[in-house]
Amino acid sequence: MAHYSQQQKVLFQHCDPAGIVFYPRYFEMINGVVESWFEEGLNVSFADLHFKRDSAVPTVTINTTFKAPSRLGDVLELELTVKKIGGASLDLDVVASIADSRRFEATLTLVHVGRESGQPRPWPQDIRDKIENLLKEAL
Repeated sequence: MAHYSQQQKVLFQHCDPAGIVFYPRYFEMINGVVESWFEEGLNVSFADLHFKRDSAVPTVTINTTFKAPSRLGDVLELELTVKKIGGASLDLDVVASIADSRRFEATLTLVHVGRESGQPRPWPQDIRDKIENLLKEAL
């Protein structure tokens, strides 16, 4: 069960000369869906997180399997699922599909850190509560 989804049209800027998504652009799409989920799903924009809360959420690991190429003009459905929240970490899955055809699958870990210090710190309680509620709803 996805906790958040959004569509992403494959634009010329995403493609190599053959009109196929250049794989690093998928990582930009993954970051985009994470950022949108924070704002729309958790009601915490990255602007507020970074500048009002003096926090950041860098990706510390990402494992991706590319299943099929995506082409200029395709519309991908990006689905984000929360897998686990730790003290400062957050494990997510992001899958991109067109209809029943998966284009990529990614598993990533974010870590909540102080923006200036870069040191891990516990998730703010309001964010933790929202994420834990999503995990409970999925059971």
